[in-house]
Amino acid sequence: MFNSYKTFLSSLSALPYASTQFQDLALERQAQLTKPAGSLGRLEEITVWLSGWQQQNQLSVDKIEGLLFAGNHGVVEENVSPYPSEVTAQMVANFEAGGAAINVLTQQFGHKLRVFPIELERPTANFSKQPAMTIEETLEAINIGAKAVEKSEADLLYFGEMGIGNTTSAAAISAMVFGGTGRDWAGPGTGLSVSGVEHKASVIDKALAMHKDVVKTPFDVMRLLGGRELAAIMGAIVAARLRSIPVLLDGFVVTAAAVPLVIHGADTLDHCLSSHCSAEPGHQRLLDHLWMEPLLNLRMRLGEGSGAAVAAELVKAAVATYNDMATFQEAAVATKKS
Repeated sequence: MFNSYKTFLSSLSALPYASTQFQDLALERQAQLTKPAGSLGRLEEITVWLSGWQQQNQLSVDKIEGLLFAGNHGVVEENVSPYPSEVTAQMVANFEAGGAAINVLTQQFGHKLRVFPIELERPTANFSKQPAMTIEETLEAINIGAKAVEKSEADLLYFGEMGIGNTTSAAAISAMVFGGTGRDWAGPGTGLSVSGVEHKASVIDKALAMHKDVVKTPFDVMRLLGGRELAAIMGAIVAARLRSIPVLLDGFVVTAAAVPLVIHGADTLDHCLSSHCSAEPGHQRLLDHLWMEPLLNLRMRLGEGSGAAVAAELVKAAVATYNDMATFQEAAVATKKS
């Protein structure tokens, strides 16, 4: 899809925008439904957001899809995770067998799920010693995500991830884009002790010092500090925007994968909503920087797209009320006195 990193970067200058005309129509319909104005709160906001991207009067979330990307990280050799890299492939096998939380949730909700393991036998380089990926590797991973979206017929997309060590990558990306130290962004991930988190923060600080003088484009941030699954998610987010498909961002890692895009412009993620706030400490800080209010806060920190899968059902509820409620005129109910 993207022939070069320059093609990828130039695509960010050709992104479609939400239709203000359809957003206005959605606001008009919300005002006509049999309820006090604003009484459905964020459910109403969701439908206005969705209307701008779907550009239709009857909203549709019949086809919801989760795309789960997996990759391994060379920084794991710095003992930033209590689990070995082999767990990534083992969990991918679990996804493919239908035994993980995300499988149960998507089956329960009727969402489609596709899983993309990306060169698990070849971790990225240790980004505290050198760039995580080459230009070619980064572009290849971005295109895996973009092509996955090209083949999607979804009305609403969300992305999941699996990769031992990827909360270290997410914290480093967050710090490079928004500033701060490793201690500001590092968290326990899959279960690090307090001393383990301190060590993780020091590894992040080392990486930030090494890469601080590099020109920071979205592509370069991902190349220096990312992982193949994070790059794929970034590519998928851009591809979804190019097709005007709305996206629910999952937790800390998925949100961090989107973060380099805001270097191009704060509105680059306008087609995305935050599905939930993870219990990983850096996630709320990240959402504050992005001016995003999560739909849910259930203290989840699993990843896999699990929080977004749950939040997608909230979007379904919003759409059902928008599409199927009677208007004051249809129900012969008096409107508020002027």
